Amino acid sequence: MLYRAEGIVIRSMDYGEGNKIITLCTKESGKVGVLVRGAKKVKSRHAALTQPFTYGEYVFFRNTGLGTLNAGEIIESHHELREDLIKAAYASYACELLDRVLQDEETGAFWFHQLKACLTSLQEDKDPQIIINLYEMKILQAAGYGPELEVCISCNQPRNDEDMLVSPRLGGVLCRYCKHLDPPAIAVTVRTLKLLRLFARLDLRRLGNVDVKAETKDELKKVMRALMDMQLGLRLKSQNFLDQMDKYNI
Repeated sequence: MLYRAEGIVIRSMDYGEGNKIITLCTKESGKVGVLVRGAKKVKSRHAALTQPFTYGEYVFFRNTGLGTLNAGEIIESHHELREDLIKAAYASYACELLDRVLQDEETGAFWFHQLKACLTSLQEDKDPQIIINLYEMKILQAAGYGPELEVCISCNQPRNDEDMLVSPRLGGVLCRYCKHLDPPAIAVTVRTLKLLRLFARLDLRRLGNVDVKAETKDELKKVMRALMDMQLGLRLKSQNFLDQMDKYNI
């Protein structure tokens, strides 16, 4: 059967001597694998369609399993992301995270739109850490692990923000009266808690330019990393690269 779908390349790998297999996050069909014959050849008319982060319209034959590309047209190449080390690192993380969380049979435009907005925001030079932390929150919510940030996850009481800690293990905020249930719960400032709540409510497509203090960004990174590790437990190559960038202050 012939399919036509808008998609973003979230993974690209060599296959055989001259071919590539790409994984697309599509608006209509979820995650789809497509074989692109001859994509590694110098004169291939489809080579550009296999580049990571490329957003395009793909026409492919598919019965079950892997599809085979018939034609395609680039809508946005996102070449700026591939040419900038920092942007490429964050974009790679966003794509790998989605690839690992999104199951092949899952459909729905939400995943596609959040990834597209993430890549667009990175290309527009918005703060990459804020973009990724917001994107991570959307991934957690879509995967069914969105944290409870309004009331204490234990006693279900709306406490003062000053009395709230974040418990990655329990998946939400914990008031100081219930802190004994998770002693390692993370103390955060009111500003950080409010930003986490904003992330939970905000669609990435509506993200503007946000100016966040360095100490608040450090808290956000610590909390979101702990939530991702505890709730999803993924080990991603792109995350390791981001860690190395932090280590050497790149």
